[in-house]
Amino acid sequence: MAKGKTGDEIQPIAENRKARHDYFVEETYEAGIVLVGSEVKSCRAGRVNLRDSYAQIKDGEIFLHNCHISPFEQANRFNHEPLRPRKLLMHKREIQRLFGKVREKGFTLVPLRLYFKKGRVKVELALAKGKRSYDKREDIAARDVKQEMARALRGKYDD
Repeated sequence: MAKGKTGDEIQPIAENRKARHDYFVEETYEAGIVLVGSEVKSCRAGRVNLRDSYAQIKDGEIFLHNCHISPFEQANRFNHEPLRPRKLLMHKREIQRLFGKVREKGFTLVPLRLYFKKGRVKVELALAKGKRSYDKREDIAARDVKQEMARALRGKYDD
């Protein structure tokens, strides 16, 4: 049996680190994304930026806004628009459930990461609630305390 790719592994493309800092993530969902050929080639090259991007439900469909996928140099005149809204693929029942939560409870849909799975581009979408500035400060303080403890433990065992 030949060793190689099984097709099940996840190859990361881009991650939205700022989202975990700015939002409380309640649930995550996996969604497919509708892309044109030059966008897939740019994704393979890792030329994607998820910062400040968000998902919005309109007419029973989900669209990803402000996701910057850089133009592919070799595509010349057949290139794509970098910031165009891109349709996300999810089951209708999931979309209706998300729509209810976003409309009533003040949640928002934020993409956390973009990755390849079985040769297809997928988006990890988070149902998130915005953090206040004091929540962010608490997170930073907790992280600093954790780092200090780890440093102290490392220093203790080095002697």
